[in-house]
Amino acid sequence: MTFEQLKPQVKTITANSKKNVDERLLAICALLEKNVDHYNWVGFYFRNGDKEELKLGPYVGAPTDHTIIPFGKGICGQVAVSNQNFMVPDVAVQDNYIACSITVKSEIVIPIFVNGENIGQIDIDSNTLDPFTEADEQFLEFVCAEVSSLF
Repeated sequence: MTFEQLKPQVKTITANSKKNVDERLLAICALLEKNVDHYNWVGFYFRNGDKEELKLGPYVGAPTDHTIIPFGKGICGQVAVSNQNFMVPDVAVQDNYIACSITVKSEIVIPIFVNGENIGQIDIDSNTLDPFTEADEQFLEFVCAEVSSLF
């Protein structure tokens, strides 16, 4: 399924007020993981209150021990500080990488903004080396913009 075909489905999920926010976020994770071949782990991390750390939210994929990530640590923690998209073609060459699984080869993290504030991010791991393109980045920015409407 193409990103353009997925966009209306993402909109339908975020608009479904019969489900709570976590249920909608989990549905987005499941949709992306199922329909994008190189998305092997899809999850959300959010700022943990006033703390300088991220807390794991809904996700689909292998279980992770990384339920709390300090700002600045790992790819997600770096995005929490930089407020910038971060595409990692090969996690093996990243000094500040937190390994979730030995099968993960690449990662992309896109921040979620509400009223100009970075409240969290979508994190995608891939078991494929260097699969992410500008199209992934643009699509995930769309997803994050949709998700921001839930907050």
